[in-house]
Amino acid sequence: MSIPEYVQNKTRLAALDDFAVLDTPPEQGFDDIVSLACLICETPVALVSLVSGTRQWFKAKVGFEPCETDLDSSVCAYALVESDLLVIPDLTQDPRTHKNPLVTGSPHIRFYAGAPLRDEAGNALGSLCVIDNKPRPEGLNEQQAEGLRNLARQVMTQLELKRAINARNEAITRQNDLDIQKRLTENQYRTLFDAIEDGFCIVEMKFDGELAVDYRFIEINPAFADQTGLVDAHGKWMRDLAPNHEEHWFEIYGRVALTGETARFEHFANELEQRWFDVQAFRVGDPSELRVGILFTDNSERKAVAQLKANADEAQKVLNHELSHRMKNTFAMIQAIAAQTLRPIPDREPVDAFMQRLHALSTAHDVLLQQNWAEAKIGDVVSAVLGALVDPSRFRLDGPSVDLGARATLSISLLLHELATNALKYGALSVAEGSVCVRWGVERQEDGADELVLSWDEENGPPAVEPTSKGFGSKLIKMGLVGTGQVRLSYAPSGFSAEFKAPLVQVQAA
Repeated sequence: MSIPEYVQNKTRLAALDDFAVLDTPPEQGFDDIVSLACLICETPVALVSLVSGTRQWFKAKVGFEPCETDLDSSVCAYALVESDLLVIPDLTQDPRTHKNPLVTGSPHIRFYAGAPLRDEAGNALGSLCVIDNKPRPEGLNEQQAEGLRNLARQVMTQLELKRAINARNEAITRQNDLDIQKRLTENQYRTLFDAIEDGFCIVEMKFDGELAVDYRFIEINPAFADQTGLVDAHGKWMRDLAPNHEEHWFEIYGRVALTGETARFEHFANELEQRWFDVQAFRVGDPSELRVGILFTDNSERKAVAQLKANADEAQKVLNHELSHRMKNTFAMIQAIAAQTLRPIPDREPVDAFMQRLHALSTAHDVLLQQNWAEAKIGDVVSAVLGALVDPSRFRLDGPSVDLGARATLSISLLLHELATNALKYGALSVAEGSVCVRWGVERQEDGADELVLSWDEENGPPAVEPTSKGFGSKLIKMGLVGTGQVRLSYAPSGFSAEFKAPLVQVQAA
């Protein structure tokens, strides 16, 4: 499909030119945003992409080598006409992108999600996008989508602030002979300056030699007082407003003023009502003026919520451990009661089978206990259950690390116990030279869903014979993994074999 006509819209292109950002050097603020986008959306690639009339150019990038591409290789061009996010789960299946050179050739991108970058007038300048080299049928979850939108707004805030500060600095430079132009620019700057919801100020640093000892507020925006609690701070020194203000604030701002390097960080300010701030600081004006622009947000509430969550998680962890410990003791008590109660029964085979199944459940419980009953590794479950019954050297185990939910851990433990018990009685483990190969893996289905596949193959044992009676063990085996019933059983002269399948999402469910 052809590139949308809107790409060549004159108003849009003029708005992009007005920001004067194309072909400018990398900046830490934008680099931080694409790094955060990768973390939030769990992708290897993120870009701040600006689409001109002839190319798309990347102001910031992670995991992608080129600095720009032609429009034929642009997916972001399609994001310009979207009212919200553009999400393409599989680029090879979308008519707009299946012939894109970056899809058909290196680097073979497969998944795309982009948030349009719109200025205040609604002109789409480009997009903040994330890219993966494998399809993602599920796209983005709600938190990832909202995070991408928020970061796109931060990109525009930085672009607009950068434009406003550049315009203001140019106006100051020309102030002697361009007073009228300066006032116009100042009004535009002030409109944006006052509209910023985050706190913003410009400070003038004071040094004692090379040591930053104080700073004075040259300009502050209306949100400044709400974010800091400092009232009537304009023109005043920070040491007068907050005598015990932490030294790290002076050190960081002093370094920015001297080196010109932008600083992005999070820090506490106990003197300002014990607040936490997310801050971006950058030098403004002539270096000799020692002035620093500071854009900041009060994150105290978010930090408090995070601490409450951490405390709750720790309390839950302690509770889970105590419950698991008591369940383990309960298992031991049940086994002891069952042994005493069933001792008079002369037919010991069903009694032994019952006790062994209890032991298998207890073994699965021990594996889950190590992970606070949250999940278990399938390899740990297989090794623990089989090792409790037979010499581990009789088994060959092969498969990747796969997490199992608590329900699947218990189900697979009982299934493996029945398979091993049958092999000991009738199959490969009933003879000295016999062995069993247990394999597992994850397979992608045609609909894009993943399945866990577990196989059991007995070798060098007697010929397998299908049982004529169907007891509890046979029913348990035919139920398969977590009761899905996707089971294939083979009773061959070479030995018994079985294959079990279940949707990975069910296997990993809590």
